[in-house]
Amino acid sequence: MSDTLSRLRGELIAAGQFFHARGWVPATSSNFSARLGAEEILITSSGQHKGRLDDNGFLRADLQGVSLETGKRPSAETGLHTLMYRRDPAMGSVLHTHSVNATVLSMRLEEVVLAGYEVQKAFPGVETHESRLVIPVFPNSQDIPALAAEVNAYLDAHPQTVAYLIRGHGLYTWGATVADTLRHIEALEFLFECVYRQLLLDR
Repeated sequence: MSDTLSRLRGELIAAGQFFHARGWVPATSSNFSARLGAEEILITSSGQHKGRLDDNGFLRADLQGVSLETGKRPSAETGLHTLMYRRDPAMGSVLHTHSVNATVLSMRLEEVVLAGYEVQKAFPGVETHESRLVIPVFPNSQDIPALAAEVNAYLDAHPQTVAYLIRGHGLYTWGATVADTLRHIEALEFLFECVYRQLLLDR
């Protein structure tokens, strides 16, 4: 466990630095997690600047979102992470970011439809640019259990969903590993910028 814990902390720290350099995790926004075991995850603790994370910026939590470390408080949005781990035993990581493009699109659209872009092939099971990916937008809410229930119902009905947005808030995506999930974020941010620029050109 200690080797896995150390490795995952290092991967999430590196992800935070990568995202911060691109302006996708401003201030103390965003939260990152990775699976430690069948019933345990590693997640950033509340109030951490994601571009300056160190080993002390994390806590272990169970799949109900309860901290397993005395004195460390999980993010209010931990329930959105644990939902994904409960849904899929193969889920290895969940990453949440707050880029400008994702936030602006979430304020303007009910869903972001991605079609015709080669970079869509960054996602598992997507083998052609002729695919169509729909990124739903959920209303922002401070009631995380209710929001998690809404997300869960949507994913039950649309199991091929690769990510979602929360209005005025940010992006959630997931993958089998931290590296896979980071790739999804990078691909989505490229695609969101394409959509944003296309909307400007269409005005």
